[in-house]
Amino acid sequence: MSNLEDVAKAAGVSRSTVSRVINNEGYVSAATRARVLEAVERLHYIPNHAARTLVTQRSDVIGVVMPSANVFFGDNSYFPMLLQGIAEAANPRDISMILWLGQANEDPEHFSQRITRNRLCDGLIIASIGYDDPLIRRLVESVPYFVMVERPIHYQDRISYVTCDNVKGGQMATEHLIRNGRRRVAHITGRLDLADGQDRMVGYRTALERAGYPYDPQLIVEGQFSYESGYYAMKTLLHQKFDAVFIPSDTAARGAMRAIEEAGLRIPDDIAIVGFDDLEDAARTNPPLTTIRQPVQQKGAAALTLLLDLIDGRVENPYQVILPLQLVIRQSCGANITQQIQTQGGAANNR
Repeated sequence: MSNLEDVAKAAGVSRSTVSRVINNEGYVSAATRARVLEAVERLHYIPNHAARTLVTQRSDVIGVVMPSANVFFGDNSYFPMLLQGIAEAANPRDISMILWLGQANEDPEHFSQRITRNRLCDGLIIASIGYDDPLIRRLVESVPYFVMVERPIHYQDRISYVTCDNVKGGQMATEHLIRNGRRRVAHITGRLDLADGQDRMVGYRTALERAGYPYDPQLIVEGQFSYESGYYAMKTLLHQKFDAVFIPSDTAARGAMRAIEEAGLRIPDDIAIVGFDDLEDAARTNPPLTTIRQPVQQKGAAALTLLLDLIDGRVENPYQVILPLQLVIRQSCGANITQQIQTQGGAANNR
């Protein structure tokens, strides 16, 4: 196996010059750099990762924290799509990932300690952690570089994050139903310990107020973004009189559609529906689901890029990235479809 001295000899340079090229440091001419890289390739030299870490103080490993192992074995494709976006941005940069999955039977304090005491990662990406989770406090106190994939409810002046304008998204969805003549628009919420769930509900209420519609607490049932929660929330909601519903998760919307079908009601004739996410199954429901499209994979890629920018000092913490949303019109809302996608909403990306 070739070593650093072999590469230096083959390229006709010093050992320190080879080290600078491998670590992508300056003070090496383009011609010399090309000669060293050619020798590295010809000799099939593989740098000693441990030694490189000691020199650069970088492991080129990032951690990704997700709420539960169940997200990969259930019926919600949001988290796998998010992880795919992170991986697609990390792979060309030769960044490796450690995935941390919460377990239902694990104490949250113990889980947060395992993550924050780990020293293998240059930084962390955090997805869908509740506002009262002890991990948030520990991250703020002890981890220099991390990015959240949602707006934090606490410590907003100390946390960098990537999100979409969820208030605008909830407003877009509800206004679309109102524009199509619906008079009693219900809402099955997402997780209300997450900013995404809270903000989409704020958007729903904002749309009602702007249309002059009264706010009726009986038309709101709390959900969890999951298929099961959408199903049982709709079972509860069906005791009320309403002609439309905004559900801030396509997965929960599919569960709600099943409950409506079991009740002998028709979509959209009796109840119009707008979801949120535009996941893979949204176009395959019966009828196809009108929804707010958020760029899930782009969110993952943007989180990885922002984390590396923080580590390299290209941006200062806290830094926010707000991605745009789209209203995707299909049959479940009862609209006369003349345009499949209407681009609206979302604050401009501030990067």
